[in-house]
Amino acid sequence: MEPINYDQEIVVTATELKQNLGKYLGHAEAQNDVVVTKNGKKVARLTPYVTDIEQYLTLRDKALDYQYGGKRVSYAEFMVIYEKSTLRMELINGEIYLLASPDIVHQELLGRLYLIFNEFFQGKRCRVFFAPFDVHFSKKGFKEPDVMQPDLLVACDLESSITEKGRYMGTPTLVLEILSDTTKTKDLIDKLNTYRLSGVQEYWIVDPKQENIIVYVFADHEIESYRVLGKGESAQSAAFPRLGVGVEGLFNGLVGRQG
Repeated sequence: MEPINYDQEIVVTATELKQNLGKYLGHAEAQNDVVVTKNGKKVARLTPYVTDIEQYLTLRDKALDYQYGGKRVSYAEFMVIYEKSTLRMELINGEIYLLASPDIVHQELLGRLYLIFNEFFQGKRCRVFFAPFDVHFSKKGFKEPDVMQPDLLVACDLESSITEKGRYMGTPTLVLEILSDTTKTKDLIDKLNTYRLSGVQEYWIVDPKQENIIVYVFADHEIESYRVLGKGESAQSAAFPRLGVGVEGLFNGLVGRQG
């Protein structure tokens, strides 16, 4: 009896599967489901092996309900995928974003900024952390939080925001992102809105191409002010008045820019 093929689903008898196991493993490897019958009833299914993230991406493309209102996955669904994956990822407005490895300019800037911030906060209550470091942002007017990894953040609520598993579940006072070609739109629009709505007080955006720093100050979940600082200027924090970064010095002599 020849197997029946229904749009990438192949139906075979148990006997046929036993006699031609290698053949049907090949079908499964080629992304075809193999349904096994016994006495005319479906009893088992041989399916292609996919990772959790591959399964998510396939479902996202095929399922109509994922398109409703831009919704992709719930916070709970994201956490299941995240816990089983080794990939770095963020959840913003219900959509998963995979995080690429940063380039050398990004990493040198992050290192310089961390040293400046860490020195400023030595001996103070607030602490400085850098990516990868998950933060769960609960936005005003939204039921489910976003999960993001700011390049750098300042947390001042650690006493009340660390879980038994050692995870930070609070709201940073200040967050900082370093722009890249692949993250520019997300950082300038999506993340800005998440930080604003979640109660972050200050958002710094560092732009290696323009060699400037944009400092947003939020109040009552709205943008209170913003400044674009370039060469010859210093980016000053509103939340921490004596914290400042000289713009020109930050970008001078980057390894990725030499030659």
